[in-house]
Amino acid sequence: MTKDNQRKEKIAIILLNLGGPEKLADVRTFLYNLFSDRQIIRLGPAFMQKPLAWWIAKKRAPKSQGYYEQIGGGSPLNKITSEQCAALENQLSNSADFKAYMAMRYWQPFAKEILAQITGAGITKIVALTLYPHYSVATTGSSLFDLRGTAAALEKAPEIVEIEAWPEQPKYINCLSSRILEGLQNSPENTEVVYSAHSLPVKFIQEGDPYVEHLKKTIQAIEEKTKIAGHLCFQSRSGPVEWLSPSTPEMIEQLANEGHKGILMVPISFVSDHVETLCEIDIQYREKAEQLGLHFSRTPSLNTDPEFIAGLADLVNEACQQKGWLTIQ
Repeated sequence: MTKDNQRKEKIAIILLNLGGPEKLADVRTFLYNLFSDRQIIRLGPAFMQKPLAWWIAKKRAPKSQGYYEQIGGGSPLNKITSEQCAALENQLSNSADFKAYMAMRYWQPFAKEILAQITGAGITKIVALTLYPHYSVATTGSSLFDLRGTAAALEKAPEIVEIEAWPEQPKYINCLSSRILEGLQNSPENTEVVYSAHSLPVKFIQEGDPYVEHLKKTIQAIEEKTKIAGHLCFQSRSGPVEWLSPSTPEMIEQLANEGHKGILMVPISFVSDHVETLCEIDIQYREKAEQLGLHFSRTPSLNTDPEFIAGLADLVNEACQQKGWLTIQ
């Protein structure tokens, strides 16, 4: 394929993420969508999934609304992901004719409407790029399952190449490493690096989910650059099942009891700001740490950091080259 032909054929990129309620009135519907996903949460027999999801959403909505109220009344995830789409398109403008979209798993825009836009524009080639660096069936797995099923139902399914994990992407590692080194310069001596990842039921790992393995790959790559060891822990538990441990609150208590002076928290599994970073880490965990006498700070989320976006562009270019959609320049 010549460079001129490459530019004539548009390639779509779909950034995959969880999604989040954009205003308080959206919270209950968002929770219902989440708990209706039987692939990651099995609520009794299949015919009871949606009724139980409705009941759980109704019960949990007021508490969740309180969290979103503390960060301005809604999740900024859609806005940030839209900005990432624009930045990625710009970054790739010299490679080929790319158009970036976003598809959220539990909030708008959903895969169905995005695929309709893409196919309606006559685009037949799609790069599905997860914004979760570390694969789990509960995140990327669910999003890709939904995307595949939706695409298969189309009269003429587009060709899709999937990028399902990138725990050691060099520019991603560089971004996190530089944030850690900068954060430690502004922290007291005897400050510990704490990698906080979204938790997962232990049964997922027992069934072969590579999530923790991917997290450890990222941390190892960072520590090879920074020469600083850190601690892995897990946040955002919910429900009466066994979750990965230690939890982030447990880790904060442990480090305080060991006599450390400060914590630099790294939201290792989140690339964009949302309720888990802005409320759970910045408000709840900060308060807990400071009550225990610890200096608390966290590394900024990657969001639209130019080097991070360049790393995403590298992933897209590499996938397209392997597929034969682009020639190596």
